[in-house]
Parts: sequence; C-alpha cells; structure tokens
Amino acid sequence: MIRYALPAILLAAALPAQAQSPDTTPLIERAKIFGNPSKSGGRLSPDGKWLSWIAPRDGVLNVWVAPASDPSQAKPLTEEKSRPIRTSFWSPDSKVLMFIQDKGGDENFLLYGVDVASGKQTNYTPFEKTRVKMVKISTKIKDRILIGINNRDPKWHDVHSLDLATGKLTLVQQNDGYGGFLADDMLNLRLAEKPRGDGGSAFYRVADGKVEATPVVEVGLDDSQTTGPRGFTTDGKTLYWIDSRGRDTAALMAQDVASGKFTMVAQDKRADITDGLFDTRTGKVQAYEAEYLQHEYLPLSADLKADLAFLKKNIKGQFYIGSRTDADDKWLVSVDQVSAPASTWLYERKSKRLTRLYVVRPELEGAPLAQMYPQEIKSRDGLTLVSYLTLPISVNAAESTTRGKPSHPVPMVLLVHGGPWARDSYGYNGYHQWLANRGYAVLSVNYRGSTGFGKGFISAGDLQWGRKMHDDLLDAVQWAVKNGITTSDKVAIMGGSYGGYATLAGMAFTPTTFACGVDIVGPSNLFTLLQTIPPYWEAGKQQFYKRMGDPTTDEGKALLKERSPLNFAENIQRPLLIGQGANDPRVNVKESDQIVAAMAAKNIPVTYVLFPDEGHGFARPVNNIAFNAVTENFLGKCLGGRAEPIGGAVKASTAQIKHGAEFAPGLQEAIQ
Repeated sequence: MIRYALPAILLAAALPAQAQSPDTTPLIERAKIFGNPSKSGGRLSPDGKWLSWIAPRDGVLNVWVAPASDPSQAKPLTEEKSRPIRTSFWSPDSKVLMFIQDKGGDENFLLYGVDVASGKQTNYTPFEKTRVKMVKISTKIKDRILIGINNRDPKWHDVHSLDLATGKLTLVQQNDGYGGFLADDMLNLRLAEKPRGDGGSAFYRVADGKVEATPVVEVGLDDSQTTGPRGFTTDGKTLYWIDSRGRDTAALMAQDVASGKFTMVAQDKRADITDGLFDTRTGKVQAYEAEYLQHEYLPLSADLKADLAFLKKNIKGQFYIGSRTDADDKWLVSVDQVSAPASTWLYERKSKRLTRLYVVRPELEGAPLAQMYPQEIKSRDGLTLVSYLTLPISVNAAESTTRGKPSHPVPMVLLVHGGPWARDSYGYNGYHQWLANRGYAVLSVNYRGSTGFGKGFISAGDLQWGRKMHDDLLDAVQWAVKNGITTSDKVAIMGGSYGGYATLAGMAFTPTTFACGVDIVGPSNLFTLLQTIPPYWEAGKQQFYKRMGDPTTDEGKALLKERSPLNFAENIQRPLLIGQGANDPRVNVKESDQIVAAMAAKNIPVTYVLFPDEGHGFARPVNNIAFNAVTENFLGKCLGGRAEPIGGAVKASTAQIKHGAEFAPGLQEAIQ
C-alpha cells in the first residue's frame, strides 16, 4: 500500500513494604532470548516446491532452502559473514530467493538474489548510497518484477523493471516528486501518490506511462496515515483501499475502477482495518484483519471461512497467515502463544492438515515465560490507551483469576514503543519476557499518536511530543501505582527511537518521576533530528513538520526547542544509560553525542555505549546481547531486580564505552 515544563501529577503513595520471599524463578539466559533464532522467516515458493527460512550459518543469519516435501534436506544459500540477513522472499518463478542487505546499519538496502539450482548470487542493484524499494511482484508475470531505485536522485525512487534471468534494469517511470506508485498484476503502473504541502496526499491515475494532471483522490493530514490504496484485483477492475475518509477508523473499501464508485467491504469502530487476505488467483478479498486488544481474522468469503474456523479451533494462541502458494493449496501459519516461543506450521487446505515445521527459539521451550495482559487505561482527558502488562511469574501465581494483578507491588519498567506512528501489540515479546524474568512488571502503552486506533487518536498526538504524549505515559504509571502493580519510587522508563526520546523527555522534563532511564537510539534535539532525516524520506517531510513542529517557521523552531530534552539536560537527576549505532540514518549519532556532552559538562552521571557497526537499533545479536547485559545490571542497581552478570558479553561485541563506565555496575570490570 502506498501512503506515505510539564504540569506535576500526583502519584499514589508508595504501598508499605511486605515480607517477600526470594524469587526462585529460574533465570533465563539473555542469549536464549536475544541470540540468533534457530529458524525464522519461513516462506513457501509460489509453485509450492520449495520451503525457505532464515537460520544461522557459522553464527550469522543466512537464507536456507529445502524441498517442501523434505525439510530435512535443507542447505544454506547465502554466506554472510557478519551482518545478518533478516528477511527474504521468492521470485515469482520460484527459481530465485531474494533478499535486501545494507552495510553496518546504514539502511542503503541493495537487492540480491540467489539461484536455487546453481547457488549463484547476484547483486541486482550494484550502486553506492542507494536504497531499493519493492514496487510490485506479480502472480501472472513470472520473469520480471518492478523495483524503485533512488540512485539518480536520493529523494525519489525511479521505477525499473528487473529481468530476473539477466539482471537487466529497464526504466519504467522517472520519479520527479512522487511518494510511490501502485502497479497492477500485469506490472502496469496505475496510480501515483504525491505529497501535499499540508501533510496530506494526492493520488493520480497513470496511463501509458504518464501521470494525469488531476488527482482522483485527495486526503488531508488527518487521513494521511490511515488512507491509501491496497492493491488491484488480478483483472485490474477493482482497487482496494484502506480508507478513513468520512469516518474515524480506517475501513476496507473496494473501488470500481471504471466508474470510480467506492463500496464498503468492512469496518471496525474500535480499530483500523490494517490489511486483509486476498485470493492468490483472483486478488479478491477473502478476509480482513483487525487488531484492537488482539489480532484477529474475520472471513468475508465462504471459501476461507472453513479454513479460518479450523485454524482457530486447532491452534492454541494467535495465528498469522504468511506465504501462500499460487495454487493457494498450502499456507505457512505462524503461531504465537505469548508464553511460549513462536512456531511455524504448514497448513494443507485440501486435507485440513497442520504440520509443525519449526520452533523459532526451541531453547525457550519449557522456560518460565510469563503471560501478557491487555489493559485499557484512561488518560487524564478521556482517551483510551490500549496497553499491555507482563508480570513476573513469582507474583502472578493466580494469573487466571487476577487478570494481571500481582500479589504485591514490584518494580516496573515502562517500555515505550518507537515510531511514534506505530503500536504495541499482544503477543510474545522478548523484552517483556526478559524484564519480567528479572523481577519487573513491564508496561507498554499505546500513547496518543500511536497507529491502529483511528485517525483521531493519531491526530491527538500532533505537536504533542514531550507534552500530551508524555502525559499519557505518566497517566499509565499513575494507573499502575493506583492498582498496586508498582510503587511510585520504583519505575524505570526505557525505549528505542521515539521510545528513546520519551526516555530522555521523562528524565529531563519530569526528573523525579522515573528512578532511571534507558535510551536506545533516541533523538535529543528535535530540530537537528529533522535536519538529518534521510533524503529518501522527502515524501513524508511535511507530515513530520505538521505533526512534530515546522523547523522552517519561527513558531515551529520555538516549539521544537521547547520539546527537545537536550535543552533541559541540566535538569536530569536520575541514572541514564544510552545506546547508539554509529551509522544510524534516522537518528544521527550526534543526537546521543550531544546530550552526553551536555550532561558531562554539568557533571551529571550518564553511561554511553556506541556500536560502530550498527544503525537504528542493534541487528547483530552479539551487540544486542552486550547492550542488554549492561542494561539489566544497570536496572538491577536502580530497581533492585535480578541480573545475569555481564561476563564476556561486552568484549564479544563491538561496543565502545564512550562515557561513564563507572556509573554502570560491572561495566568497568567487564571491559578491563
């Protein structure tokens, strides 16, 4: 789909200390949670003959392939030596496994393919400082695909046809200012999206390689994140949209291309419809997906109704339908039981047969994994904040009756999602499991601005970074204290990207609310953040300006300055740990450098860990494990939970301790 200081609050008084027995829950090794999965990313080839997945080869995630009839005959197809391959997909002719890969986290993703028969690997886009974008893979045309490449102009992706046999690239559409293009199943470009100055989008028909002058659909800022085309039916006569125009939550709509008429297919007043299941042969919608507290499929056609009912009856936990063969006779189904490692199953539709193919992390089978509880928390101004709570097993023995009420208050980590235009969801969460195992309640909150709950909820976060968005987090903490989950003096804040910003905002704007903070790749200065966003985000720049603050106006500059934790670094009073990737194209390394420098200049303690071979987050398991080793010992001192010793984790990684090793327990000893 294309679419491109705070008022003080009163916290409840800390509950009196109770006599507590030691936590005897076995400690789960962090490497079992954050190390390489045994297998993940399963894919069926379109012809159903092959099964692929991602698994370690010499300690690094690579692509493997096996006959679908005999998965035991698997062989590795790639040989990456350092940076893991994290996703792969099949060419439409089932001859080539394709993947994208960057260097050191710079997000300049190039497209590669490996011929299954010969093992020959090809770089289809051998360019520098280039990022590939998938435009269309057809079920009808098997010998080529459409991709976008920004090697001519880093801001815009020109559409090319890629011949899979020869690797030849043929220009289909030069892009002079369009956020994206939509093609039909015959690989004809049919629609173009162009960003508007108000943060909205205009959609134009494309005919014979030319973009028409008059838009056929226009949306404003409010609908910009919740309205866009999903795709054409195979015959090209119907175009499906995810569409919030005239309503709050996004509905699934069908547009008759000839007449332009829109027809409602499905809607859910609680949450946006995010996607659907579409017939692999006709492209017609068969079911839609909705996610409020939990994810669910709702059938729209008789042919899929029996399959979904069978899966719901025979699978314990949530399930997600992944790749499907062109004949639609076989599916890969991922199963999420929350308190057990995820697994992937082969579903054969005709015989209604389910076969377990693999468990993603078999080393966690039988481990003391905790349950997650959806919560609806009210903000001070009446919004409903869908949130997720995980408790340590030691205080949750009667979980079936208490619905997430601990036997006594425990320290809590407020884990804030990134984006901010994203959401937390119900399901297995490695960070929740790790922190709960260490003795903490873990709370993740869909604060205003999060996606999935309607356009009004997103727009409620406009220009509210560090203000009402932060108030929502404070309200969730107050809720947890009031409900006996934690006490007001034992709450840490932690997150990545926007969650890192929220951590810095919490430490600087409300300096006595949180006992400590862990910031991972979080921006400290919103003005410099907007100056350094990647050029290929040009299409979304006006949305950033309208939703965060416009750095081209005096009013916007003042707002961005006021909401930047860097400018209030001297107010920070509590321990802070920062992790950053040196090659991060989204949140430049200077975002962490500058707040560490500001704190150091005022002699305010801060620990700063930099990874020279990482970008926006830590892709290499040795680096992720190293930072989490530092984190759990840091939290242990701050909140009093359990921790696995750092040991050799930091030395095994590329971590550079740029500042404050003495402020993180065990870190100085670990690097000597």
